[in-house]
Amino acid sequence: MPKDTEDWAKEPGELHQNATNTQLTDELLQDPDIQRMIVLFSLWAPKLYSLYERTRKALQQWRPNLRWTFENTVFAAITFNFGPHAFTHRHLDFANLSWGWCSITPLGSFDPDFGGHLILWDLRLVIRFPPGSTVFIPSAIIQHSNVPIRSHETRSSFTQYTAGGLLRWVRNGFKTNEDFENGASVAEKALRAAEAETRWEDGMDMFSTIDEL
Repeated sequence: MPKDTEDWAKEPGELHQNATNTQLTDELLQDPDIQRMIVLFSLWAPKLYSLYERTRKALQQWRPNLRWTFENTVFAAITFNFGPHAFTHRHLDFANLSWGWCSITPLGSFDPDFGGHLILWDLRLVIRFPPGSTVFIPSAIIQHSNVPIRSHETRSSFTQYTAGGLLRWVRNGFKTNEDFENGASVAEKALRAAEAETRWEDGMDMFSTIDEL
């Protein structure tokens, strides 16, 4: 599970957890139902999926022993929230790729008519979000939260995401922004500045329309 290069360290590495949690998460990641969830990403956002896939391959070529969460995912990191009453307050995931997708899957035993709804604050949407369903959202730019469930119910969650710092690291030639700027030529800096002017358009182009799918 590679971690962000800007906030955590000078280069990508693996997030660590204790032995008990490692054993539990390893077992969950072998579950075929968990692994099938990633297929949805490639179906609905093929261009964005391809970018994530190229990033993974580049990181693995740079450091072959870098351990990924499981074989058929392009997301760099996952989080299991075991609850038993998991929900989130209104927030943004600032470290994630700004126009990237975060996969969210609720699990457990609860009535989705009474709780567990997904709220997308900027879009003024409240979405019924039953256990076992999956949603993909650009969690770095859309404020989101969940409605709590009732006290006698249970809710867990499974999320998959990629830090924007990992794509910067690959784009910089496996360097931090600081190291790239210190070693870049005038022409390279000018090209990077020009790319920044259209970055939001390039990001929007990663999303596919229904007609394109």
